[in-house]
Amino acid sequence: MVKDKQKDKQNVVVLGASPKPNRYSNQAVRLLVQHGHHVIPVHPAVETIEGLPVSPRLTDITDNIDTLTVYVSEKVSSLLDNDIFQLNPARVLFNPGTENASLRKKLERHGISVEEACTLVLLKTGQF
Repeated sequence: MVKDKQKDKQNVVVLGASPKPNRYSNQAVRLLVQHGHHVIPVHPAVETIEGLPVSPRLTDITDNIDTLTVYVSEKVSSLLDNDIFQLNPARVLFNPGTENASLRKKLERHGISVEEACTLVLLKTGQF
């Protein structure tokens, strides 16, 4: 049976996306696009990243979101819990260094799947 590759494509929000090519969040934006995903970078003060329009806030996003990949500190993500609940992604990925145990528990109680994993590694190994 051949898998329908189009069904594997996701709407992915990159929280903390950076316009700097050497940052992991920027690399994630590029690799997600290369894998055919619809990517919405989130940054409060940048209009485009890697040619994509940037959303300044999670609350501005109205698309159904499959994955929210987090590239902000625990301190920042803790302030965004209500915005994340409103976004209601199917899954949240906490990349290395962004782990937030308290927020993880809240997300899981709301029925949102949570993983502590590297987006780049998941994409490169076909596990995204």
